[in-house]
Amino acid sequence: MSQVQVELRGGVLHIVFNRPEKKNALTLAMYEAANAAFERAASDAQVKAVLIAGVGGSFTAGNDLQDFLAAPPQGEEAPVLQFLRHLAGLDKPLVAAAQGFAVGVGTTLLMHCDLVYAAEDAQFILPFVHLGLCPEAASSLLLPQIAGYQRAAEKLLLGEPFGAEDAREMGLVNRVLPVESLREFAVTQAEKFSRLPAPSVRATKRLLKGLGDQGPQAVLSRMRSEEAVFQALLGAPAAREAMTAFLQKRKPDFSSIT
Repeated sequence: MSQVQVELRGGVLHIVFNRPEKKNALTLAMYEAANAAFERAASDAQVKAVLIAGVGGSFTAGNDLQDFLAAPPQGEEAPVLQFLRHLAGLDKPLVAAAQGFAVGVGTTLLMHCDLVYAAEDAQFILPFVHLGLCPEAASSLLLPQIAGYQRAAEKLLLGEPFGAEDAREMGLVNRVLPVESLREFAVTQAEKFSRLPAPSVRATKRLLKGLGDQGPQAVLSRMRSEEAVFQALLGAPAAREAMTAFLQKRKPDFSSIT
């Protein structure tokens, strides 16, 4: 079975991460499949909205580190970077249903969604500093905009897990729901867009995303800045130690890294 399930139902294109044995950790192949789904969403007039979810009790544990280290992103055509640009550029409503672990890109992608619903058991983690890296997906721009500088700094600099209610209070999540009703509620919300005039929905989303100096160009510019720093850090000693320690199931030792 595909590790990314794609289905058009009720005017909503469902993009569902389906690798439950790895908590839906994302591989190169999964990014490529998701990118194809986003391209379909952009071009197919039958698609009125997109819903992102995961199976097996997790949204996504972020990048699969073994897969990521085997093929690190290089150049703007890297599938993970294309995925982030699809998130930022989609002009149709994007809805997320986040349950369980939402790690790294599992949290940053939510900042590009129009509606975000979380289960009571959701755990959000932005572990970039712990991995010797920096934020991605324009989260260094978007999270301060959503939550305020101090709360964003706490989440991005310390990288400590936070729960669904904290995410709701800081504005990252619209509503917190019981696990058993999360997906159904998110689908119901996404299907509402099928009954609304598509041109008005798209125009309103463009206006929401494009007001002031925080519009699409600012987001893409910040993504490129983050990507340059991210790729430089990826080859540095701190990232090598962090990822090696993770794979070896030990605590990293940064004591000799200045």
